[in-house]
Amino acid sequence: MSKRRAVIPKGMKAMHDQFHFSPAIRKGKHLYCSGQVGSNPDGTLDADPSVQIARAFENVGAVLDEAGGSFDDIVEITSFHVGLNEHIGVFMQVKDGFVKKPYPAWTAVGVAELAFGALVEIKVTARLRG
Repeated sequence: MSKRRAVIPKGMKAMHDQFHFSPAIRKGKHLYCSGQVGSNPDGTLDADPSVQIARAFENVGAVLDEAGGSFDDIVEITSFHVGLNEHIGVFMQVKDGFVKKPYPAWTAVGVAELAFGALVEIKVTARLRG
């Protein structure tokens, strides 16, 4: 039986230590990723929704990379949005720059607020090849 292990990219160690959560847990070939917001390395958020969304996907990519995976391994995305209807078009456009066919399952949820004042949070589940 495979054990679960925390996946913590170098740039996310401080968040792990401060908030006591793992950016992802790997169990066998399955990777369960915590939601990622579009924060910059210094913790700030860009006011431009497209920049913030792209940065959130980049943060998801850092977790996948640390686990030995890629966007091609994602089987499910759940995205949480402040202003869902206002930003869904730009979200889809940015997402398509990272996620290719065959597209994973995706659920988008509108919420009142997110941590740190973020506009979007992206949570993924992946099945890794290695």
